[in-house]
Amino acid sequence: MQSMPEKTVSTKDIYTGKVITVKVSTVEIKDQKYSQREIVTHPGGACVVAINESKKIILVRQFRKPIENYTIELPAGKLESNEDPKNCIKRELHEETGYISHDIKFIQSFYTSPGFSTERIYIYFAKVKEKNEPNPEDDEMIDVLEVSLNEALDMIKRNEISDAKTIIGINWLKDNENELL
Repeated sequence: MQSMPEKTVSTKDIYTGKVITVKVSTVEIKDQKYSQREIVTHPGGACVVAINESKKIILVRQFRKPIENYTIELPAGKLESNEDPKNCIKRELHEETGYISHDIKFIQSFYTSPGFSTERIYIYFAKVKEKNEPNPEDDEMIDVLEVSLNEALDMIKRNEISDAKTIIGINWLKDNENELL
């Protein structure tokens, strides 16, 4: 294993909020030179490619303030402190869509933007049967959509779905549909 090319000399917290922490680290690089790294610490999240008995993908449409627009995404949520991502997905799937799944399979995880953020997303697959009323958090206004795999792929082509985790999850389903659907 290769040694770390940067050694952290000091770190200063700039901002601590409900979801993220922003800090600046001074690092020593080669030849005793120094540089600064701006880092956003995020607890991570989980999302689920959920398929109902009609073989429709469950998606959610919601407004996202940072981009001042609506997005269409897989059901997802932020991890609570030390939370198992699988438990997060069970909670968020039920809250956002009303669907309940007991059969959840891990697909993969990835870092959203490792150049400045620690955020890691865990993607799961689930077949869902039971459905209750959604129970989103008070500040969430969510529309539930149910679309076929082909409709979802067309939505990606038309840029109606532009969320990275959703694109990864839908393309994973496309590559594995013969085994799963």
